[in-house]
Amino acid sequence: MLIVEDLLLLLLDDEKGYIAGEGTLYYPLGGAVLMDLALAGDVRFEEKQGAFSTAKVHAVEGAAPEDDLLADAYAVVAPKPRTVNELLILIGTKLRTRVADRLVDKGLVRRDTKKVLGLFRSTTWPAADAAHEEELRGRVKAVLVGGEEPDARTGALIALLSASGSLHQVLQYDELKWTELDRRARAVVEGQWAAEAVRNAITATNAAVAAAAAATAVTIATQ
Repeated sequence: MLIVEDLLLLLLDDEKGYIAGEGTLYYPLGGAVLMDLALAGDVRFEEKQGAFSTAKVHAVEGAAPEDDLLADAYAVVAPKPRTVNELLILIGTKLRTRVADRLVDKGLVRRDTKKVLGLFRSTTWPAADAAHEEELRGRVKAVLVGGEEPDARTGALIALLSASGSLHQVLQYDELKWTELDRRARAVVEGQWAAEAVRNAITATNAAVAAAAAATAVTIATQ
């Protein structure tokens, strides 16, 4: 399973098959693919040089991944270094259905397609086998609620869920206040539990996803 697959699985409502935070979905999905590439050593993130600098992502020469989804994303990065913000859009905008289809192929969700008002086609992806998703939720709770040290994949998932504003919808944990969960998620993002290259990737991607999600929310609120 890729991080981007795990992320979408967590964002999908198990019963109705709708996606939490769909309006800004391509940002966290694009960020998740960048995380997948970074953890595999296929790309590297520049370290920011100042508060107003924009980190760029470089393809690692000769490191093209075998997975077709990651290979397509690598091909976007390869021609020249690009900012994370650029890549979230270039990579993320075409991922929703493609990643959902992979989850269908793996038997984790099913595809339900119907016509609305007899005219518009609507597709949802309710759960088919929730075992892997429950394992993911368990790992996220172990870190945020139980205080366990995250591995790189779980830390990346927490960062992406937090940045996209979807953490509370996904975790559905009532024993901690939202503000406390947010604080713990920020502590994970800022922690020293990962290697420097992974920290650079998570920090830069998390900041870009959060900024993009916030900008979209402001735009919707003022319309």
